[in-house]
Amino acid sequence: MRKVFLFAISVLLVLSSCRTTKVPPGQAKKVTNPPPGQVKKVTGSKSAAPYAPGQQKNKSKGKKKG
Repeated sequence: MRKVFLFAISVLLVLSSCRTTKVPPGQAKKVTNPPPGQVKKVTGSKSAAPYAPGQQKNKSKGKKKG
């Protein structure tokens, strides 16, 4: 009888320690834009500069104003 009681207690402890959490749909991790290097890989480009936000200013390098 004591073995059955200890077994039941151990099963209850094991099952009670398992807990799952549900994330509400609005709080799920949102996918953002991939880094420039990953976009470069996907597109097959030789440079990641066209996909980096800080490098966009270099597009007008050869153009003259006026």
